[in-house]
Amino acid sequence: MKQKQWIAFLGMVAVALILGACGGDSSTGGVGGGGSDGTLTDARDGQTYKTVTIGTQRWMAENLNYADSVSMTNLKGNSWCYNNSADSCTKYGRLYTWTAAMNIASSYQSESAAAVISTPQQGVCPVGWHIPTDAEWTALENTVGGEDVAGAALKSTSGWEDDGNGTDAYGFSALPAGYRDDDGDFYFVRYDADFWSTTEGGTGYAYLRGLEDDYTDMDTGSCYKDYALSVRCLKDAE
Repeated sequence: MKQKQWIAFLGMVAVALILGACGGDSSTGGVGGGGSDGTLTDARDGQTYKTVTIGTQRWMAENLNYADSVSMTNLKGNSWCYNNSADSCTKYGRLYTWTAAMNIASSYQSESAAAVISTPQQGVCPVGWHIPTDAEWTALENTVGGEDVAGAALKSTSGWEDDGNGTDAYGFSALPAGYRDDDGDFYFVRYDADFWSTTEGGTGYAYLRGLEDDYTDMDTGSCYKDYALSVRCLKDAE
């Protein structure tokens, strides 16, 4: 299995610049095999997101863009728009540190959070939705044909550089939102999409899924918890 060793690169700027880093809701929609099949309205802020059912899983078909750090204090100083531009949040959603995505204290960026992570972990997601585990990302990969082709199947049909657009065969519509590092620098919008999982790989890092413009696969990688990546929420089992 191809697996980029993201952690090994994070302290090396030159390499990182080449490879990248790393109330409730109301919803409608039915079971589908491709294309958006419904919507989710986040009751906390009124934002509406497309949703899509792929196999037995129902996913948000857009990146989360929840930002209320008054109601959710763990977001304060831990989520951003790319290049601090509100337009980027509108297009790509917000970028969250792992602890912000999990809605836990930032002290867990450097220590194990095993004692406070549940299954499912709602985190920053609306009520009834949760941050996917590594195993749930693997289930998505398998449903769309396996790791080697999942990138092409899940990437949007526009917005990726270097002819890196996907087929968006299932309506997941992954956009290249880039990421923010721990120094506050932003990288790889239009080239790279990285999504958190709840699964830790060690005290200071957690697993992600990554898509790149010039690859057809979906990478399993790991990233420091104080980096900020995109969030896709998954519907709780009923």
